[in-house]
Amino acid sequence: MALCAAAASTATAFASSSLSASTARPRGPSSTSLPSFVGAFPRAVAARRRRRAAAPAAARRAGVTVRAEAKKKSVVIVSTNSGGHAVIGFYFAKELLGAGHAVTVLTVGDEGSDKMKKPPFSRFSELTSAGGKTVWGDPADVGAAVGGAAFDVVLDNNGKDLDAVKPVADWAKTAGVGQFLFISSAGIYKPTEEPPHVEGDAVKESAGHVGVEKYIAEQFGSWASFRPQYMIGSGNNKDCEEWFFDRIVRNRPVPIPGNGMQLTNIAHVRDLSRMLSLAVEKPGAASGKVFNCVSDRAVTLSGMAKLCAAAAGVAAVDIVLYDPAAAGVDAKKAFPFRNMHFYAEPRAAKEALGWTSSTNLPEDLKERYAEYAASGRGEKAMTFDLDDKILASVGKAPASVAV
Repeated sequence: MALCAAAASTATAFASSSLSASTARPRGPSSTSLPSFVGAFPRAVAARRRRRAAAPAAARRAGVTVRAEAKKKSVVIVSTNSGGHAVIGFYFAKELLGAGHAVTVLTVGDEGSDKMKKPPFSRFSELTSAGGKTVWGDPADVGAAVGGAAFDVVLDNNGKDLDAVKPVADWAKTAGVGQFLFISSAGIYKPTEEPPHVEGDAVKESAGHVGVEKYIAEQFGSWASFRPQYMIGSGNNKDCEEWFFDRIVRNRPVPIPGNGMQLTNIAHVRDLSRMLSLAVEKPGAASGKVFNCVSDRAVTLSGMAKLCAAAAGVAAVDIVLYDPAAAGVDAKKAFPFRNMHFYAEPRAAKEALGWTSSTNLPEDLKERYAEYAASGRGEKAMTFDLDDKILASVGKAPASVAV
């Protein structure tokens, strides 16, 4: 869509606030080409204003607490249709709607696909009843997918490399979007002898997320990147804590690679969505920064097994430690977490955004176990071939599969 005075003013304001920040990056060259839907721009602006006015009332009707904010914004979330990151977009949308912002969630793919039958997609009615809009399509043609609407903020919660994110970023640049946010990954940090990882630590230059971070820093005056690790929360459809529950409820040993003292970080997704929302509310403070999108406490791998057992009401859990090489198994396939110290601290979010963590892993696991039990997964027949191979390698008779 073409730039108009209002959009240009918004972009200028964001650029001015970012230039005053010590970590601001230079803007890239402006696009000189204009898209084809010039005439649709005034209508899009008017529609956006109507959505902003209607969003708070709709959110209240949906039971979402609406906070008073000085400036309401229109935000599009380009969200993945699978994996652990999908729930980030869902919670972020709910957070924004609760603050009275206008939100469109563009999910990759087709609304009628089997993936949409799983959470968090199966809960999208919670967004639409609060005034949000949900659409499906190809991020490579995001302008068409959102119907030429105008936005103040874009979050790419889908792409893992520049090939996937560049079309979204280029569209946002041409459309005069004022702020670009990106969900990266804490997995891009190089291993360190001094954990935890903090913002500014060395990263793997070959990682796709790194290329994206560099590109958006060149293209946008107001940008920020968020690096999450493992997440927990209602609506998450990636097996992590479920892997532990599957064994605990069947009275099976829980095989853990290494010595079980490896540290990792598991954050409730509500904390991550709040961090993102603060970046929208404080674009100047967030501009040009990278944020570790994590909680402020670590957990050991053995500790995770014990906390999952406690959440399931089991007094003790049989933890079996093993060497993956000696057992002849690939730890990445046999265990849901990295077999190493892998955790970070959210220092930048606390300092720049005033963010605080509310993650309480023992209590949050109770929420997840309640959903696990209600799903009936604990009663389903399962096989544990890799587990039995591991148990045999350490001289422990494989457990019989209980249902």
